[in-house]
Amino acid sequence: MPLTVAVQMDPIARIRIAGDSTFALLLEAQARGHRLLHYTPDRLRLNCGRVETMAEPLAVRDIEVDHATLGEPRLVDLATVDVVLLRQDPPFDLAYVTTTHLLERIHPATLVVNDPRSVRDAPEKLFVMDFPELMPPTLIARDREAIEAFRAEHGEVVMKPLYGHGGAAVFKVSRQDPNFGSLFDLFTATLREPWVIQKFLPAVAQGDKRIILVDGEARGAVNRVPAGDDIRSNMVRGGAARETDLTERERAICARIGPELKRRGLVFVGIDVIDGYLTEINVTSPTGIRAIKRLGGPDLAAAIWDAIEARYAANRKS
Repeated sequence: MPLTVAVQMDPIARIRIAGDSTFALLLEAQARGHRLLHYTPDRLRLNCGRVETMAEPLAVRDIEVDHATLGEPRLVDLATVDVVLLRQDPPFDLAYVTTTHLLERIHPATLVVNDPRSVRDAPEKLFVMDFPELMPPTLIARDREAIEAFRAEHGEVVMKPLYGHGGAAVFKVSRQDPNFGSLFDLFTATLREPWVIQKFLPAVAQGDKRIILVDGEARGAVNRVPAGDDIRSNMVRGGAARETDLTERERAICARIGPELKRRGLVFVGIDVIDGYLTEINVTSPTGIRAIKRLGGPDLAAAIWDAIEARYAANRKS
């Protein structure tokens, strides 16, 4: 039956629809007859126990620049809608964390995807550390002595902010690097939390594979190849999308983590794998489904909505 779906996202007028996974989900929801509401996280509020927002009715079209029509905003009690898509982009900061606390008050009576508590408890670069046997050697620290010892053991490393996103502030540091001291000072001055130091994987030049899991099952992938003068493969940083298949090792990684993703209510997850090593588990606002379809892969927006509708139906019965 038609559902009322509210999407918590960044302003829809500013998105680039060609690669936007949230937009693909909205197109699929609309095609299924679901009613769409749009709001931005700054409008979310807790009013005497009610989780409310000013939201606009939304219609979407797969037409660049003319991709969305918003109606008049109205006050909506989110306990009265069927599904909330939690889809604003990081940074994963206290503002983001606060929205998960508010949405947790209505879930699962209103189905929030992904589960807001699990999103809060599974920051991308920390949650992945639950599976160290699948990862390259990784240190999370801000202590210089510990970082120096890690570099001495593993040679070239990548340093990046623990709560960074989109490939921002990712640096490759060699064993004897004259820039390390300055980089350490910069990170210390600008970041209060620890940061990630990870053994550099030269095979990143051949690609960083984004694998999409839907309700714990691997459903599609895209290989993101960095530009020749960059180690970052993120498509927003100039990485090129390439068609790919899963290796036996990658299927084993998905089989290992999939049950835990499903248990936590993480319906739509994107993992990053380089040379057979798991490097991140993205749960906040994963991307990649439009690139996969464009390269001839499956329509994962449909698979995700199949999973959402199944969970909604199961919640109604319980």
